[in-house]
This record gives sequence, C-alpha cells and structure tokens, in this order.
Amino acid sequence: MDISFIILNYKNKGLLKNCLKSIVASDLGNLRYEIIVVDNNSGDGVKETLGENFAGVIFMQASRNLGMGAGNNLGIRQASGKYLAVLNPDTVVLPDAVKKMRDFMEKNQPIGIVGPKLINPDGSLQYTRCRFPSFLTPIYRRTPLQKLKRIKRQLDLYLTKDQNYDVASHANWLYGACLFIRREALDKVGYFDERYFLGFEDADFCRRMRKANYEVWYYPASVIIHYPHRFSGEGNWLTGIFNESIRIHIASWLKYFFKWGLAKTSNS
Repeated sequence: MDISFIILNYKNKGLLKNCLKSIVASDLGNLRYEIIVVDNNSGDGVKETLGENFAGVIFMQASRNLGMGAGNNLGIRQASGKYLAVLNPDTVVLPDAVKKMRDFMEKNQPIGIVGPKLINPDGSLQYTRCRFPSFLTPIYRRTPLQKLKRIKRQLDLYLTKDQNYDVASHANWLYGACLFIRREALDKVGYFDERYFLGFEDADFCRRMRKANYEVWYYPASVIIHYPHRFSGEGNWLTGIFNESIRIHIASWLKYFFKWGLAKTSNS
C-alpha cells in the first residue's frame, strides 16, 4: 500500500462526504491507497452514509469521543501504507495535491512530515506554517493584546509571515488539518500523544519528529482547501472559560508547556 488516508470524524458528516469525494477524484496515478475513517462516537449516522456512498472505505467506530490524538491513532494502527495522509474532514483535496507530496517525500528521505498550502474556499491563504509558540502566544491570540504593535509582530513571526508562503521551506510545525507522514519515521518517533485531547497534538508531533532528526517541510506546490475553524485562535479565553472546547484547549496548552518547558518562540 502506497498511501493510507486517515480521517477522524466528529459530527462532520457533510464535510466528510466532500473530503472523500475529493480524494476519489484526485489524480493518484498508479498509487495504491486506502481510506480509513474513524468516527469519534458522533452519533450522526456517518456509518450508514459511508455504506451507501463509499463502500470501499474502512470504517472504525470509537466507543466514545477519544479526542484528536487517540482517535487518529486508531486509524494509524489500522493503516498499512508507506505514507499516511492524516486529514481533517473539513478539507478538500485538489488534483495532484497528495501525489505531489508523495513525490516530494520520495526524493527527500530525511523528511518525516510534509504539509501542503492550505487555502480558504475563496482562495485566500491560511497561515499554517508556524514557529513553536511561547507560553503567552495562545493568550495573545485570544485577547485584545494582539492589537498591540509589539505583540502583533510576535504573532506574525509565530505564523512565519516574514517568510514567503509560495516557497517550499523547513517548518517548526504545521497545522494538523493535513499532515503527510512517512511511516518509517512515525514508527520510530511514535504516534500522536494521547495526553492531549484537542489542541497542540500537531505542534508536539512535529517537535518530536525534529528532535528525532527528521525534517518537517511546508510544500506549497500541493494545495488543499480547508474550511476555516481553528478554535485555538478564536474567541476569548477570559469570557469563554465556560465553553468546554476552550477549557479543553487550555488544558492542552498547559500540558504542552509542562512537557516541553517555557521556551520562547523560536525564529528558526
């Protein structure tokens, strides 16, 4: 098997259908692939939908909502591909996008993870190639402090806005909406850290890849549409403390920095 697509669903049945259609319609040439959908106990009828429309998809049902890391790990353990494409259900794969990432990985053995250019449905860019965050970065992104010139400069550096997003480059970490992973590297580094329920799994995973001397690359020749919904940069922690998703994200933020320390944002 050349590529295993792993898609974790949680109450996104409609978007998932679009994602699956785009994979089937994409140009993968003679590459052999499988699609694995893990459902995090959505209760949205996704199993029936897949059975009616995507008979070849491997479906895995979690007995409860395991979170992002543990849910994807279920699919990873099932996967047999040389490469794994871990996708959010709210993505649409454009023609050649996956094949281009695979070809890039084939030519560059030190690379453990590649991420595409992610764009909004209107074609505008999403800033998804990041430097590692400082302890205060998540706070800055959710409070009026982000409007201060000094803080805005820090956040722009965090999102690598000082670099050309049309040029392939090393990355500290990439948003987890699409991660194209070398299985050999994954087996050495380990799967997603299941201590995070939702948030910082992608940063942690890329950091462990780099620590193991695998490279993480942003590759804009590959383009994928991502319907924007990134709770970590939306809303206000101070007023949203009673929102369950925000509380979960705060917990992941604290776990991340407890694990890695309070290092300042890297400019590498």
